[in-house]
Amino acid sequence: MMHVRHFTPHCLRVLFVSAMALVVSGCSMAQTESFTFQADMPENFTVRPMAYYDSASGEACSGHNLIQSEQPKGVRPVEFKLPLTDTAKGCSMVLTKVVLHIKGQWGKRELDMSLQTAGLSIHDEPSESVRPFPESGPLVFQGQCQWLFRTVGSKRFIRKILQCRALDANGVVQKSLAGGALQRDQLAGKTVKLVLTEAKEEKPYFGRSWLETPNGWKPCVETKDTFRCQTPPSFTDFKMPDGRDCTVYPNCTE
Repeated sequence: MMHVRHFTPHCLRVLFVSAMALVVSGCSMAQTESFTFQADMPENFTVRPMAYYDSASGEACSGHNLIQSEQPKGVRPVEFKLPLTDTAKGCSMVLTKVVLHIKGQWGKRELDMSLQTAGLSIHDEPSESVRPFPESGPLVFQGQCQWLFRTVGSKRFIRKILQCRALDANGVVQKSLAGGALQRDQLAGKTVKLVLTEAKEEKPYFGRSWLETPNGWKPCVETKDTFRCQTPPSFTDFKMPDGRDCTVYPNCTE
């Protein structure tokens, strides 16, 4: 025989209040504070943020990171939502920095790519390095990526290396990596945007080993002592990624 338990009105009220508390608690957990990261970059570039967290209360907890999925090349807009807090092994964690892994594709083959990083540092206290958010819209950091070419191997094949640097308010390239500093109590619900452009002209990775001519860049025969063009210079050939024998970059022939 099934036993049916009868609840008094008082018990029903207690159960209702407890259930509502669980619902509210669940909502608050789901509504973890976060900010949105966006990126505007050339079509042949992708970016993947890695968020780093440390203990919020100084407990002896190991820091950890959350790796965001890389968006397929060409997918726009690039956007990620990054939590400001997290929990790991029972420890409350806070976001301390975001490393932005940038991949640029310079050729048709899968290996014809180069990696570079940018970063966002999270500060608890006001600092001169922290830029305030505008009254409306995202906080934008500008950067420029430069392709640097060089030769590798005994057959001197052309390869390219990516270098991304910050731009100041006047568009001047800086020595520092793209990105910047953010203040934690200003971040919740806000949007931070990284705008990367691509330099119009490529440059040699070893500038002293190439000589610029009206027809393009020519690689010099180097000595082991100086690794630079001699006076008068003597030149060597190289190979394009497609196997062509060339004497000047990027035009191949003079």
